[in-house]
Amino acid sequence: MSPLTHFDKSGQAHMVDVGDKPESKRIAVASGVITMLPATLKLIQQGDAKKGDVLGVARIAAIQASKKTADLIPLCHPIALTKVSVTFDVNEKTSAITITSSCETTGQTGVEMEALTAGSVGLLTIYDMVKAVDRTMVISNIHLVEKTGGRSGVYKRDEEPSKAKV
Repeated sequence: MSPLTHFDKSGQAHMVDVGDKPESKRIAVASGVITMLPATLKLIQQGDAKKGDVLGVARIAAIQASKKTADLIPLCHPIALTKVSVTFDVNEKTSAITITSSCETTGQTGVEMEALTAGSVGLLTIYDMVKAVDRTMVISNIHLVEKTGGRSGVYKRDEEPSKAKV
């Protein structure tokens, strides 16, 4: 494992210098899940939530969050995103919604944090919009699915985070 790059030689936190790194196309995909009561899922699917189109609003919130990542995560570089996409997969059997967020840029640093932030905020938005009818919801399994570009190349998760060895 490589040394932690957000600490200098004396152990102080700092923003990593990416000035000498070459630009490359970088893509990151993240995912997460929110589980809920079946009645809550049905409410979302039918578009009957009092606050409106839950998944539509969550998609916009996720996109906005990806663009604000550097404001939220102290040592992240502000980067120019070239594309952000957010999709939802509804699973009626498990009464869950999976969010998948993908972020792209051409630059000197990756977009993993932007994809993870997008997914997290998208799920939080779903929670916020229907919490009045279901406070049992659980947000879980937020993780990096894959990333491409940069010095470290391609990363693709082979297994579920709960089974990964650290």
